[in-house]
Amino acid sequence: MDARILLVEDDPSIREVTALGLRAAGFTVATASDGADGLERWRAERPDLVLLDVMLPRLDGLEVLRAIRREATTPVVMLTARADTIDVVVGLESGAEDYVKKPFEMPELVARVRAALRRRGADAAEATEGLVVLGPVSIDPSGRSATLDGRDLSLTRTELDLLLELARQPGRVLARETLLDHVWGYDFLGDSRLVDVAVGRLRAKIEADPASPSLIVTVRGAGYKAVRPGS
Repeated sequence: MDARILLVEDDPSIREVTALGLRAAGFTVATASDGADGLERWRAERPDLVLLDVMLPRLDGLEVLRAIRREATTPVVMLTARADTIDVVVGLESGAEDYVKKPFEMPELVARVRAALRRRGADAAEATEGLVVLGPVSIDPSGRSATLDGRDLSLTRTELDLLLELARQPGRVLARETLLDHVWGYDFLGDSRLVDVAVGRLRAKIEADPASPSLIVTVRGAGYKAVRPGS
């Protein structure tokens, strides 16, 4: 796989070992040691994916992520030593594709990177698909956009993919593991919190009452399903 990766990591030993491991896996890797330099290199080189540490000097990782999202949809995978739910929420809400907890094993990191790149490549396969409708929500897979009662929805890439996965199969219960596999691109490496956080954020944007959802409902002990109004 000849994808170009930008690794932004301030710890020199982690940066060196990670870059070596990624190159051994077939990636072309550029590195940066702080957030400001990382943002500058991203703008100059436009890599296929960014691996971004959360805690960085000059600009922290979340600031860099938000700056990238203002300009492009480049996949970003966060590297974090802090795996509290709040960090996951903030990263995903800011537009991260995924996160990997430190310390990590290289096979896991490489799998996450490849999964994020596959998701990006899958966009082209949706170019001929028609509108997918779930109640007041209309999703345009080819345009990578969605509306609620005709108003544009501001969805992250992951939120849109999750909405599509559920809305294409109304009434079918999808387990968290299935959603991890189909939306994030992996299963056994996945953290089910990714699904719960993404569903929560999605509900906040499409449900009339997110605390009592009617479009995407929880099936206790089983997973989630989309429900068409009146069905």
